[in-house]
Formats: sequence, C-alpha cells, structure tokens
Amino acid sequence: MPAEPAPVRVGVTGHINLTRDTELLVADALLVELRRISDRPVHGVTCLAAGADQLFVHAILKLGGTYEVILPARDYRTAVIDPENRTTFDDLLARAAAVVHTGHDHSDTAAYVAANRELVRRVQRLVAVWDGEPGCHAASTDRTVDWARGLGIPTTVLWPAGARRMPRSD
Repeated sequence: MPAEPAPVRVGVTGHINLTRDTELLVADALLVELRRISDRPVHGVTCLAAGADQLFVHAILKLGGTYEVILPARDYRTAVIDPENRTTFDDLLARAAAVVHTGHDHSDTAAYVAANRELVRRVQRLVAVWDGEPGCHAASTDRTVDWARGLGIPTTVLWPAGARRMPRSD
C-alpha cells in the first residue's frame, strides 16, 4: 500500500489589528481557503502573532492539521504579545509540532524579516490576510507576499467583504 502524501505546507501572513467582526469573517474565510487548498489536513507555518496568525492556527486545528511556529526573537513573547493574549499564545505554542527560532535576541524589523523569510522558505503555499494597503516596514505583509510571489509560491490574499482593521493608536 503506497504511503500517504505529505501534507501541503501552507504559511500565513497578515494583519494583527483586526476588529472582532473581522476576526469572525477571516476565521470563516481561512476554513474555506484551507479546504480549497487540500481535501486533507494541511501543515501550517506561522509566527503565531495575534490576529491573522492565530486565526490561521485555529482553522488548521479545526481541520485536523498540524503547524509549526517561527519565533522572530527570544523576547518575542514578552516584547510583542499583549499580556491578555499570552495564555492563548502559550497554549498554541505548546501545541506546535515544531518551534524554530531565528536566532535574533530582540523583536525588531530585522527579526521579523528573518522570520518571514524563513516562513516563506518552508511553505508550498501562502495565505495572506491583507487589506491590500502597503506596509510601513520591511517585514510588512505586502513584502512577505512579494517574496513568496517572487519565488513562485502560489499566494492567496484573503480580505472578506466588510473586513476592517482597528484604527492605529500611534
């Protein structure tokens, strides 16, 4: 009997600052997209940020898949993950099939670029939860989409009708 083929490796990139209603829309869109990509559970690759990344992991788990996490820096949990989201982050990190560290100590643009490039290097497909607006730094969602497309990685952009980002507080 032939061995089952390896699961499709799907990465995610996307916005962290989604409204609650948008999170619901994106969660549904991710389930539809993952089912479209493969009729079998997929293996996800994520940096496990709030928003799109964690919604992606929940969809992967709901469909019976596995995932790995790329941590941009050693201080990522304390420097980037909001205290109210750390329990969820810790739970999802503990459930990962693998955790990869970029080797960076501090969560900064260089660490995020390294993590996004490692993510793109590990996937066969990319899903971007992105409103289409250009980002303001080298590790923005648009740059990750460009890297993937430049390597010929099929990329799907999800931004459901009615989706919104929370206003910036800076």
